Amino acid sequence: MLNILLIFEPFPGCLHQNGCDTGFGHGLAIELDKQGFNVLADVFVPDSVASLTEKLSPKATVFRLDITKQEDIDAAFKLVNEKTKVLHALVNNAGIAVAGHIDWTSMEDMRKVMDVNYFGHVAMTKKFLPLLIAKLDSRIVNICSVAGYLTLSSGSAYCASKYALESFSDCLRREMVPWGLRVSIIEPGFMRTPILESGPKTFEDLWSQLSSDVKERWGEDFLKAGFDTIKHNPLYKYAENPMKVVRNLQHAVMNTVPCIRYRPGWQSSLVFFPISHLPTWIVDWIFSKLDKSPHAPAGVSQQLKD
Repeated sequence: MLNILLIFEPFPGCLHQNGCDTGFGHGLAIELDKQGFNVLADVFVPDSVASLTEKLSPKATVFRLDITKQEDIDAAFKLVNEKTKVLHALVNNAGIAVAGHIDWTSMEDMRKVMDVNYFGHVAMTKKFLPLLIAKLDSRIVNICSVAGYLTLSSGSAYCASKYALESFSDCLRREMVPWGLRVSIIEPGFMRTPILESGPKTFEDLWSQLSSDVKERWGEDFLKAGFDTIKHNPLYKYAENPMKVVRNLQHAVMNTVPCIRYRPGWQSSLVFFPISHLPTWIVDWIFSKLDKSPHAPAGVSQQLKD
C-alpha cells in the first residue's frame, strides 16, 4: 500500500500531506483515504486532529505539526518513520496570506508569511527526502499559486513566498531526476477556501494595525479605498470550487505521468497565465486601472499644496 504524507495548516490563515485542517488538504486527505492510500496528515489546530480523524479510515494517521518549528518537523519524521520507511508522496499545502501595500505590512507579517509558505515547505522537503527517494517514482507536490508567476498589487508578502516556492520546486525537480522523484506544482487562482477570509475583516481592523506615520502618510480616505479594492476584488466574488484543485492533486499523486505544472480553474488558465506573458508595461497598465483609487495618498495631496 502506498503511503502519502499530507501537510495541512490553517494558520491565521495539506502522501505526507501538510496543512490538512481545511481547504485543499482536507479534501485531498479524504479522497485519497477513500481510494486506499495510507494517509499521514498533519494539521496545525489541535481540534482539527479529532475532526479529521473522524472522517478518515482507521489506517490513516492525523497529527499536529507547526512547520515553522524544526523540533515539530523532527518529531513528525520520527512518527512517520516508525510507520513506514518509504513514502510515495509528500504534498506541501500549508499556507497563509497577508494582503496590503508594502508600506502597510509589518516586517513581522512579512517574515511570518515567508516562514510558513516557503521555509516551512523547504524544511519538510529536506527532512522527508530520504523516505521519498527510497524508491523510484515517488512524488512531491507543492501547492503554489498564480501569485507565483504574476505579482498582484497588495500581495507583496504572499507573492514573494510563492515565487520562492516555485523556484525551489523547479530546482528540486531538476536535481531529483537521477532518483526518479517527480515534482509537481499546483497554481490555482482564487478558490473558495478559508485563506480568502484571512486578514482584516473591516477597515477599522486594518486602520488599528497601522502605525501613526503610515496613517499620516497615506490618509484615511486612500486607505479605505485601498481596503475596499482588496475586499471587493471581482475575482474574490467569483472564486472557484476548491475541488478543482483536489482533482489536480489526485492526478499529481496517482497518475503514472504527472504534469510538471497544473493550472486548475478558469482564473489561472484563462486570466492570470495569459496576462503574465504580456509585456511588463502592459501588465503594469492593467493593474494601474484595476487598482486606481478615487483618492490620492494624503502625502501626495500635501506635496501638491506646498
